[in-house]
Amino acid sequence: MADDAVIRMANKLAEECLAVQKETGEDRLFMEVGDVLGASSQTLEEAFLTAVRTRMAEQKGRQFLATKLKRYRAAAADK
Repeated sequence: MADDAVIRMANKLAEECLAVQKETGEDRLFMEVGDVLGASSQTLEEAFLTAVRTRMAEQKGRQFLATKLKRYRAAAADK
């Protein structure tokens, strides 16, 4: 496991990368950043990719729940 400093760096970079992805529409930008990191530090690359993927998974989970709730409420309103 990476030390705390690496995890902090990876988390900060993940947040910045996801913000740039959102603004530019480049949904695979994080993979390019991972490649750049991997050329110098496999440890930071792995921590970064984990940070990005967990954040992306959380976003998908939230979207899923929002859609479920919207459908439930729409169905309840139709009754």
